[in-house]
Amino acid sequence: MKIKVRNMFSPKGNQVANQFIINTNEGTYFQSYNSIIAFRDNNSKITLDDYYWDYSRTTGKYRNEFLGEYIEDTRAKIKSGEYKLADLN
Repeated sequence: MKIKVRNMFSPKGNQVANQFIINTNEGTYFQSYNSIIAFRDNNSKITLDDYYWDYSRTTGKYRNEFLGEYIEDTRAKIKSGEYKLADLN
């Protein structure tokens, strides 16, 4: 299994400390500091960590970037069941 980790980038193109994209054979993870926040599997199904998905402003900013949407969209998708919540940590 190959795993590749890279920093996320700011809008100005700079690497952002403590915000990571982790590519695996199963899909892609978003990690903020030491916590896995979200997972997108190879079929584009999203699972969010039930505790950390909305942990802080910084986490939210980069979670939104990872998901390509705003918090209101994410909340609606959780409520509808499109996004699953689970313990990713």
